[in-house]
Amino acid sequence: MRTTVPASGLLDWWTERMARRLASRTSRRSALTRLGSLLVGTGVLPLLPVARGHATTSNDDVPDDALVEGPAGDPTDCNYWRHCAIDGFLCACCGGTQSACPPGTEMSLITWIGTCRNPADGRDYVVSYNDCCGSTLCMSCQCRRTEREKPPYVLFQNNDLLWCFGTKSRAVHCSVSIVLGPAEA
Repeated sequence: MRTTVPASGLLDWWTERMARRLASRTSRRSALTRLGSLLVGTGVLPLLPVARGHATTSNDDVPDDALVEGPAGDPTDCNYWRHCAIDGFLCACCGGTQSACPPGTEMSLITWIGTCRNPADGRDYVVSYNDCCGSTLCMSCQCRRTEREKPPYVLFQNNDLLWCFGTKSRAVHCSVSIVLGPAEA
């Protein structure tokens, strides 16, 4: 026996029919199993392979910036050699240095990286870019350089994301560029 459905109640009728069909095909136990799997899956998300340590190098791996002349040797300039993949406000203009956050901010544990050529020695170096978090935007010396930037699905080489994860505040203040070492072929 077919019933006619008024046009005004078509959505209600269809929703009720789909809900009854779903209820007849699944049990509470399987619904709880799927919900539990979803919760465990989201709990594993922070374990994905992302660099979470502060960038540190030995002084032997860091080239001498005093040998670089002009804008390529000035940490407050967008053309500074370490800024080849930076996107944000330069900490050197905001009370910090090219490799240290200003007072009152905290360096993000998560970074993006770039490979920049030092004009003084002609070698490529891996540079870690860390956001300094915990204060409002600095609004001084904004740079957006995208040499060798990768699309957003290659997260550690993309500078379009806010990287203040694992810090007390998600507010981005400025960005630093820390030389990790020479890029090996």
